[in-house]
Amino acid sequence: MKRIAVLTSGGDAPGMNAAIRAVVRSGLSRGWEVFGVQHGYAGLVGGEIRNLSARDVGGIIQQGGTMLGSARAPEFKTIEGRTKALRHLHQHDISGLVVIGGNGSQTGAHALSQMGLEVVGVASTIDNDLYGSEMTIGVDTALNIALEAIDRLKNTASSHQRAFLLEVMGRDCGYLALMSGIAGGAESIVIPEVPTEPETIAQELRSAYERGKAHAIVVVAEGAKYNAEALANYFKEHREELGFELRAATLGHIQRGGLPGAFDRILATRFGAAAVAALDRGEHGVLVGLNKGAITTTPYAEVTGKKKPLDLGLLELAKQLDG
Repeated sequence: MKRIAVLTSGGDAPGMNAAIRAVVRSGLSRGWEVFGVQHGYAGLVGGEIRNLSARDVGGIIQQGGTMLGSARAPEFKTIEGRTKALRHLHQHDISGLVVIGGNGSQTGAHALSQMGLEVVGVASTIDNDLYGSEMTIGVDTALNIALEAIDRLKNTASSHQRAFLLEVMGRDCGYLALMSGIAGGAESIVIPEVPTEPETIAQELRSAYERGKAHAIVVVAEGAKYNAEALANYFKEHREELGFELRAATLGHIQRGGLPGAFDRILATRFGAAAVAALDRGEHGVLVGLNKGAITTTPYAEVTGKKKPLDLGLLELAKQLDG
């Protein structure tokens, strides 16, 4: 009887639990035993491995976060730590591992794969910056949370003729800021990929005021050169030049929490089932993702150590649509 394990690593993303559920039940349907690793790679190094039944994953498809937990794992970055992790898997006669996570998580999975373990990754990060998948688990839900915040801020901004700075997650990638800004009709979008000076944003806000707009929205990625706090401080010193009274709001981890939407539940379910299917046919050292509407696998050599570029043409589109 084949034995496999599943773990979640890195930042949690809405839909991770749906992926866990799919891995467990797809494995069980093949007559395999499935184990869950608590607290990501830290738990793998520490031997926190337990058997999972179909009932253990019942009622989790709609839950946010990850039932298996996630944690930082400095020891796993060492060869000694990874050797210890493999030893714990071998003690349970586990021959395959499904890793649900983003760039850092899949880099760790690749390292285990190179040490001889059968590993399949599942693309899961709200930043959507992972090579090998056009859309990753959690993105759609996080994007809709940001969009709802923009819509709500627009209502109150219009009532008081204010400008709002909304900071969304995106330490190294501006995908969420860019897409939510376009969908929400923001007057300005600030992302890490394109350094933007405060005066440029101030000019965009002044222009909106002069065109008679009753509000203005600036969407800022947390990793931008000037985040919401820095911009708010700048605008506080130049209040008279803006035309708007300005407020700042930060979504932070609110984007990670909450119930996953239908898209993320379905995507995660398809990814989890596909990961088990890959192990079943002897394919490993790959990442399961979505490409051109199909569930695909991409070798880790083409995924790890890279960052999927943002389509900056969409930023130009956002500027064209502002009016």
